[in-house]
Amino acid sequence: MSDSISTIQKKLSQVSSRNDPFFQLCLNDKRKGVQKLLISVQKKWEKEAQLREKLLEMKQYEIDLYKQGYKLIAGVDEVGRGPLAGPVVAAAVILPEDFAVVGINDSKQLNETKREALFELIKQQAISIGVGIIEHDIIDKVNIYEATKLAMRKALNELEPKADFVLIDAMPLKYQDSELSIIKGDTKSISIAAASIIAKVTRDKLMKEYEISYPGYDFAQNMGYGTKKHLHGLDTLGICPIHRLSFSPVKEAKLHFDSLK
Repeated sequence: MSDSISTIQKKLSQVSSRNDPFFQLCLNDKRKGVQKLLISVQKKWEKEAQLREKLLEMKQYEIDLYKQGYKLIAGVDEVGRGPLAGPVVAAAVILPEDFAVVGINDSKQLNETKREALFELIKQQAISIGVGIIEHDIIDKVNIYEATKLAMRKALNELEPKADFVLIDAMPLKYQDSELSIIKGDTKSISIAAASIIAKVTRDKLMKEYEISYPGYDFAQNMGYGTKKHLHGLDTLGICPIHRLSFSPVKEAKLHFDSLK
C-alpha cells in the first residue's frame, strides 16, 4: 500500500468493522505505524461496543415498563445531601424510548467535561426535564432527608408532560402509585442516571456562582463539601449566608464566632 500513515488514519476513522475491505488491506501492511493504527482502531471499537452494551443494560427498567404500556417514564435523582453549604438539588428526566446517547452513568463516575457534554445532549433530547432546588435554610428547618424529598417532588411537579411512571434513586418517595425505588439506581437506570447528571451540573454551576459571592471557602472546587480548604475558611472567616447551620462543624463555627462578639 502506497498511502501515507496520515492518509490511512483518516480512512480508518471511517471504517467500523474488521470485515471492511480497507481494514483487510491494512492488515497486510507491515509498517509499524499502520499496525499501531489497527490496534488503536480495534480498541476504539471495543470501547464503543462496551458503551452500547452498557446503554442497553441501563435501559432494561425502562424497556420493561414500555412493554407494560407506560410511555412517560421519569428518572429522579438528587445531589448535595452531604455538603456543609448550598442547596440540595434534584432533577427529574423523561427520555424518549429511542434514546441512544452512550456514556451516560452515575454523575459521580464521570469527569466534569464529560458530565457537561452529556448535560447538553440530555437537554436537547429529553421529552421533559424538571429541577427542584431546596435551599440551606429549608434544609435546616426540616432536615436533609425531608429536604431531599421536597426537591424530588418539586422536580417531578415541573415536568411537562407529567410522568406516568417514576423511577427513583434509592429513596422511597410515595409521589404516585406507579413508582419504583432502585438501590444504586443511577448505575442501573438510564433515566435516573440522566437525572443525576442534570442535578449535578445544575448544582455545580450554582456553587461556582456562590464562590464569587462568598470567597474563602473554595466552593468552586469543593461544591460545599467539607474539604480542608472549606474547613479552614470556616475556622478563619466563620460562616457565610449559605452554610447549613444544622450541620457539624458549621454549627460549632457559628457558636465559636458568636462567642467572640
